[in-house]
Amino acid sequence: MEKFALIARLEAKPGKEQEVADFIKSALPLAEQETETISWYALQIGSSTFGIFDTFENEDGRNAHLGGQIAAALMAKAPELLAVPPVIEKVNLLAVK
Repeated sequence: MEKFALIARLEAKPGKEQEVADFIKSALPLAEQETETISWYALQIGSSTFGIFDTFENEDGRNAHLGGQIAAALMAKAPELLAVPPVIEKVNLLAVK
């Protein structure tokens, strides 16, 4: 059962909204390869605000994801696409359906 999660909030630079959307959607195949990532969601919160939410069974899986290809690609593209550095928070899940 998932007990651990990450929430990443991304604010696109003006005019870069579609590029951010395309970038985070393109990470799905990488997430699918991560055996310890139980669920992974790319989402749009507002016109220029995006997010990624993912869940894990344990802290090791969450840390593996943070050290993986998606996080590395995000940090590499952040200066080009994002207005501010991404906000990434570790959260603990209290209930899951």
